[in-house]
Amino acid sequence: MTSRVDERMCRVGKLSQWLIAAAVFLAGCDQIRAPHARSDFAVERERMVNEQLVRRGIHDPRVLAAMRKIPREEFVPAEFRDQAYADGPLPLGEEETISQPYIVGLMTELLRPQPGDRVFEVGTGSGYQAAILAELVAGVYTIEIDPRLARQAEATLQR
Repeated sequence: MTSRVDERMCRVGKLSQWLIAAAVFLAGCDQIRAPHARSDFAVERERMVNEQLVRRGIHDPRVLAAMRKIPREEFVPAEFRDQAYADGPLPLGEEETISQPYIVGLMTELLRPQPGDRVFEVGTGSGYQAAILAELVAGVYTIEIDPRLARQAEATLQR
């Protein structure tokens, strides 16, 4: 393969040589991953649980397990995915936000959800809180007044 690339490089201008070399290099790099691949998010999610939740007094093992399992990056807009596990809320648009992970964990622990419970949530937002609750109770019913957020949350929860 290298010899064919070398032959082509002889026939094209200097800029094209660099572009071809870069393309060949990248095409051969199976190990290159996009920023924040799934495994990176898993590491960030575990760090979030340990540093933002456990250190602040959230100790319910079921809540912590749900927070470890649900991929928060799926519930934030693409442009904020790199901040999915930051210690703060993130914008969803239309002046709405996804609550910071600690607040979601705290509200969930204070609710003391039991496996047989059914929860009615007002204000679905991104659907993240509903997804956390769905790991802990028999059923979650959630409503959202903003049709755009409702559609996005429904699509995310279906995934």
